[in-house]
Amino acid sequence: MTQETLASLFTVISDHILNVMYFDFSRYAIAAGTMFGVLVIFRAWAENRRIQERRAKRTDYAREILSSFRTVFFFGITTLATLGLREAGIIRFELNEFPLWLAIFQAAIMILVHDAYFYWSHRAMHSKRLFRATHLHHHKSRVPTPFTAYSFSIWEAIIEAAYVPLFLLATSLMGIAYTGLAILFFIWIQISRNVMQHAGVEIHPAGWVDSKWTDWISTTTHHDLHHSGGNHNFGFYFTWWDRWMGTEHPQYKERFRAVAKPVIIRRGGLQGDTSAA
Repeated sequence: MTQETLASLFTVISDHILNVMYFDFSRYAIAAGTMFGVLVIFRAWAENRRIQERRAKRTDYAREILSSFRTVFFFGITTLATLGLREAGIIRFELNEFPLWLAIFQAAIMILVHDAYFYWSHRAMHSKRLFRATHLHHHKSRVPTPFTAYSFSIWEAIIEAAYVPLFLLATSLMGIAYTGLAILFFIWIQISRNVMQHAGVEIHPAGWVDSKWTDWISTTTHHDLHHSGGNHNFGFYFTWWDRWMGTEHPQYKERFRAVAKPVIIRRGGLQGDTSAA
């Protein structure tokens, strides 16, 4: 690597470090804060769909938020590394205008590949050799909250953050130039789904697991059962890998139906129509 290239990389890092850290923190804060606000504002609806009887404590919220700052730092470092690799010509992605359909298609591919990456890395972190060092911290949140989304150990933060540069490196080696808009779509969908999965309240409507059009998309209950047990439901966006590998919780659909009650409006507030559950 020439001195000119090193100087260029240093310029990229120095010019973008604050913006990158601010962007990664804002993305987390907006997604988790919005979900938390929805659960507070629509408290009656949320209580009607609460998945566990246990409640997160103030110490849980404090631990999650503090460790999320650490995760944001490593995500920011990874973003800087991606920009540096692009500057060095190792990774290719374009910031020019592209058709919207192309950005949506590329983002969909990133999500499909990320679902496989997450499932297998997640199962690996549950192995006896890796669990304590990588994933134990995340599972301290037995009752997930929106802020659990980024509550990772250092090693898990690195594993999670590594996906985007690894994916872009693979596509670059195949001669595919990804669009910046596709990457932006992906990272916002990823954090949005992350806080939804950790909401502690079933977000998805009743009947979700009984329709062929939606049954393959995972729900809050799907991931919540993983936190309360730990031996099932390793997937993220979809239920495919858990079903293919036989790791889906045997009572998943039953537990979902129990909490995803249709809501009817009555005087005195929102109430669940338990007869339809």
